[in-house]
Amino acid sequence: MALSVVGAAAWAGAGQEPVASRVRPVQALDVSRYQGTWYEIARYPNFFERKCVGDVTATYEPQADGTLRVLNRCRKEDGTEDIAVGIGRPDVKGGSTARFKVTFVPKWLEWVPWLYANYWIVVLDDDYHYAAIGEPSREYLWVLSRTPKLDDNTLYQIHAKLRKQGYDTDKLVLTPQKAAQAAAQ
Repeated sequence: MALSVVGAAAWAGAGQEPVASRVRPVQALDVSRYQGTWYEIARYPNFFERKCVGDVTATYEPQADGTLRVLNRCRKEDGTEDIAVGIGRPDVKGGSTARFKVTFVPKWLEWVPWLYANYWIVVLDDDYHYAAIGEPSREYLWVLSRTPKLDDNTLYQIHAKLRKQGYDTDKLVLTPQKAAQAAAQ
């Protein structure tokens, strides 16, 4: 009997991640401070940015209905710009205002719930200078900044915070921001 109880308990817990290792979004987000343009500093390689070679930005604009307009831009290898426009809906499960469901489908498909992906702000500087965006499976990760470059110490701090949430920071690939840096000089 004891063996079957232990076996049942082990089976019931199989596949569940420990509470301590769950990805947690920041508790509160001030959308008015978060809005505007962010530079992609680093990311996990992903399918939808496969053509982007640099100068990646994301611009967030709050809408009257409580959603966020998302405008992503990047430079492709041939020098042209790739633009994706999406929408982010607040997802307030778990008590955090830093959870969104985001989609880049055509407007006529925005009603389909499974076409939305998790967009969780998992690291956010108190001054809204940098942020990291992830999701529960840890398959996607982005490090964003208000400036085209972050110093090594700040990157180290971000990596440490991400590792505490179970992210493999060795998979991050730095994003060249040549156009923005050239414009600043």
